[in-house]
Amino acid sequence: LDVVTCRDPGSTRLGNRLRDILLERGELQTTLNAEMLLFMASRAQLVAEVVRPALAAGRVVICDRYLLSNIVYQGIAGGLPIDEIARVGQVATGGLLPDLTLVLNIPRDEARGRIGASRDRLEDRPDSYHAQVAKGYADALLLMADGPEGCTYYPSPMAAIDASREADVVARQIRNEVANALRLGPRS
Repeated sequence: LDVVTCRDPGSTRLGNRLRDILLERGELQTTLNAEMLLFMASRAQLVAEVVRPALAAGRVVICDRYLLSNIVYQGIAGGLPIDEIARVGQVATGGLLPDLTLVLNIPRDEARGRIGASRDRLEDRPDSYHAQVAKGYADALLLMADGPEGCTYYPSPMAAIDASREADVVARQIRNEVANALRLGPRS
Protein backbone atom coordinates (compact mmCIF):
# COMPACT_ATOMS: atom_id res chain seq x y z
CA LEU A 1 0.00 0.00 0.00
CA ASP A 2 1.08 3.54 -0.66
CA VAL A 3 0.83 5.15 2.79
CA VAL A 4 1.04 8.77 3.93
CA THR A 5 1.63 9.42 7.62
CA CYS A 6 0.87 12.68 9.36
CA ARG A 7 0.22 14.12 12.78
CA ASP A 8 -2.48 16.43 14.01
CA PRO A 9 -1.65 19.17 14.78
CA GLY A 10 1.24 19.41 12.38
CA SER A 11 2.42 17.97 9.07
CA THR A 12 2.07 21.30 7.24
CA ARG A 13 3.98 24.54 7.68
CA LEU A 14 0.97 26.18 9.31
CA GLY A 15 0.19 23.08 11.36
CA ASN A 16 3.72 22.84 12.71
CA ARG A 17 3.68 26.50 13.80
CA LEU A 18 0.30 26.04 15.47
CA ARG A 19 1.57 22.84 17.15
CA ASP A 20 4.41 24.83 18.70
CA ILE A 21 1.93 27.37 20.05
CA LEU A 22 -0.52 24.74 21.32
CA LEU A 23 1.98 22.58 23.12
CA GLU A 24 4.52 25.08 24.43
CA ARG A 25 4.86 25.57 28.14
CA GLY A 26 5.80 29.23 27.79
CA GLU A 27 4.01 32.32 28.92
CA LEU A 28 1.42 32.26 26.13
CA GLN A 29 -1.89 31.21 27.63
CA THR A 30 -4.96 30.35 25.58
CA THR A 31 -8.56 29.84 26.54
CA LEU A 32 -9.93 26.36 25.97
CA ASN A 33 -12.07 27.71 23.12
CA ALA A 34 -9.05 29.35 21.45
CA GLU A 35 -7.11 26.11 21.93
CA MET A 36 -9.84 24.12 20.19
CA LEU A 37 -10.00 26.60 17.31
CA LEU A 38 -6.20 26.49 16.84
CA PHE A 39 -6.37 22.69 16.63
CA MET A 40 -9.17 23.04 14.07
CA ALA A 41 -7.19 25.55 11.99
CA SER A 42 -4.26 23.14 11.88
CA ARG A 43 -6.60 20.29 10.94
CA ALA A 44 -8.26 22.31 8.17
CA GLN A 45 -4.85 22.95 6.61
CA LEU A 46 -3.85 19.29 7.06
CA VAL A 47 -6.98 18.02 5.34
CA ALA A 48 -6.64 20.47 2.44
CA GLU A 49 -2.90 20.14 1.95
CA VAL A 50 -2.14 16.50 2.84
CA VAL A 51 -5.13 14.24 3.49
CA ARG A 52 -7.51 14.99 0.59
CA PRO A 53 -4.74 15.03 -2.06
CA ALA A 54 -3.39 11.72 -0.74
CA LEU A 55 -6.84 10.11 -0.75
CA ALA A 56 -7.51 11.46 -4.26
CA ALA A 57 -4.28 9.78 -5.39
CA GLY A 58 -5.48 6.46 -3.96
CA ARG A 59 -3.12 6.50 -0.99
CA VAL A 60 -3.85 5.31 2.55
CA VAL A 61 -3.55 8.02 5.21
CA ILE A 62 -2.51 7.30 8.79
CA CYS A 63 -2.90 10.29 11.06
CA ASP A 64 -1.76 10.53 14.67
CA ARG A 65 -4.89 12.11 16.21
CA TYR A 66 -7.86 13.73 14.55
CA LEU A 67 -11.22 15.24 15.47
CA LEU A 68 -12.10 12.78 18.24
CA SER A 69 -9.13 14.15 20.21
CA ASN A 70 -10.67 17.63 20.31
CA ILE A 71 -14.04 16.26 21.29
CA VAL A 72 -12.45 14.40 24.18
CA TYR A 73 -9.75 16.85 25.31
CA GLN A 74 -11.54 20.19 24.97
CA GLY A 75 -15.10 18.84 25.13
CA ILE A 76 -15.52 15.95 27.52
CA ALA A 77 -12.47 16.71 29.70
CA GLY A 78 -12.42 20.48 29.16
CA GLY A 79 -16.11 21.23 29.37
CA LEU A 80 -16.74 22.83 25.97
CA PRO A 81 -20.02 21.77 24.32
CA ILE A 82 -19.36 18.59 22.36
CA ASP A 83 -21.93 19.38 19.67
CA GLU A 84 -20.24 22.73 18.99
CA ILE A 85 -16.81 21.11 18.68
CA ALA A 86 -18.28 18.52 16.30
CA ARG A 87 -19.86 21.29 14.17
CA VAL A 88 -16.58 23.26 13.99
CA GLY A 89 -14.84 19.99 13.14
CA GLN A 90 -17.28 19.41 10.28
CA VAL A 91 -16.30 22.78 8.84
CA ALA A 92 -12.57 22.27 9.41
CA THR A 93 -12.54 18.85 7.74
CA GLY A 94 -15.21 19.43 5.14
CA GLY A 95 -17.01 16.46 6.72
CA LEU A 96 -14.09 14.07 6.22
CA LEU A 97 -13.96 11.39 8.90
CA PRO A 98 -11.61 8.41 9.12
CA ASP A 99 -12.55 4.94 7.98
CA LEU A 100 -11.12 3.76 11.32
CA THR A 101 -10.06 5.43 14.55
CA LEU A 102 -7.82 3.40 16.83
CA VAL A 103 -7.94 4.26 20.53
CA LEU A 104 -4.82 3.00 22.27
CA ASN A 105 -5.69 2.33 25.91
CA ILE A 106 -2.98 2.28 28.55
CA PRO A 107 -3.03 3.26 32.22
CA ARG A 108 -1.60 6.75 32.70
CA ASP A 109 1.15 5.65 35.08
CA GLU A 110 2.30 2.99 32.64
CA ALA A 111 2.30 5.49 29.75
CA ARG A 112 4.31 7.94 31.83
CA GLY A 113 6.77 5.18 32.62
CA ARG A 114 7.29 4.58 28.92
CA ILE A 115 7.60 8.18 27.74
CA GLY A 116 9.02 9.84 30.83
CA ALA A 117 7.98 13.14 32.32
CA SER A 118 5.31 15.21 30.60
CA ARG A 119 6.65 17.03 27.56
CA ASP A 120 4.01 19.63 26.79
CA ARG A 121 1.27 21.83 28.16
CA LEU A 122 -1.50 19.26 27.66
CA GLU A 123 0.45 16.53 29.42
CA ASP A 124 1.04 18.94 32.32
CA ARG A 125 -2.67 19.11 33.12
CA PRO A 126 -3.79 17.51 36.41
CA ASP A 127 -4.55 13.82 36.81
CA SER A 128 -8.26 14.62 37.19
CA TYR A 129 -8.25 16.10 33.67
CA HIS A 130 -6.51 13.03 32.24
CA ALA A 131 -8.98 10.76 34.03
CA GLN A 132 -11.76 12.63 32.18
CA VAL A 133 -9.85 12.17 28.90
CA ALA A 134 -9.66 8.40 29.48
CA LYS A 135 -13.36 8.32 30.38
CA GLY A 136 -14.20 10.33 27.25
CA TYR A 137 -12.51 7.82 24.96
CA ALA A 138 -14.08 4.89 26.83
CA ASP A 139 -17.55 6.47 26.55
CA ALA A 140 -17.10 7.10 22.81
CA LEU A 141 -16.13 3.45 22.31
CA LEU A 142 -19.18 2.31 24.29
CA LEU A 143 -21.46 4.48 22.19
CA MET A 144 -19.88 3.14 19.00
CA ALA A 145 -20.55 -0.42 20.19
CA ASP A 146 -24.25 0.39 19.72
CA GLY A 147 -23.63 0.73 15.97
CA PRO A 148 -22.19 3.26 13.52
CA GLU A 149 -24.70 5.92 14.53
CA GLY A 150 -24.29 5.23 18.26
CA CYS A 151 -21.70 7.95 18.76
CA THR A 152 -23.56 10.85 17.17
CA TYR A 153 -20.76 13.37 17.74
CA TYR A 154 -18.17 11.14 16.02
CA PRO A 155 -19.92 8.76 13.59
CA SER A 156 -16.76 6.98 12.46
CA PRO A 157 -15.71 3.38 13.16
CA MET A 158 -13.52 2.99 16.26
CA ALA A 159 -11.55 0.14 17.77
CA ALA A 160 -9.91 -0.13 21.17
CA ILE A 161 -6.34 -1.42 21.37
CA ASP A 162 -4.85 -2.62 24.66
CA ALA A 163 -1.58 -0.70 24.46
CA SER A 164 -0.36 -2.01 27.82
CA ARG A 165 0.64 -5.28 26.18
CA GLU A 166 3.99 -6.07 24.57
CA ALA A 167 4.87 -4.01 21.49
CA ASP A 168 4.58 -6.96 19.07
CA VAL A 169 1.13 -7.87 20.44
CA VAL A 170 -0.05 -4.25 20.14
CA ALA A 171 1.33 -4.03 16.60
CA ARG A 172 -0.48 -7.24 15.65
CA GLN A 173 -3.78 -5.90 17.07
CA ILE A 174 -3.34 -2.68 15.08
CA ARG A 175 -2.52 -4.56 11.86
CA ASN A 176 -5.62 -6.76 12.30
CA GLU A 177 -7.93 -3.77 12.85
CA VAL A 178 -6.47 -1.90 9.88
CA ALA A 179 -6.67 -4.99 7.65
CA ASN A 180 -10.35 -5.38 8.57
CA ALA A 181 -11.02 -1.70 7.79
CA LEU A 182 -9.23 -1.92 4.44
CA ARG A 183 -11.22 -5.00 3.47
CA LEU A 184 -14.41 -3.02 3.99
CA GLY A 185 -13.17 -0.31 1.66
CA PRO A 186 -13.60 3.42 2.16
CA ARG A 187 -16.98 4.72 3.20
CA SER A 188 -18.84 6.82 0.66
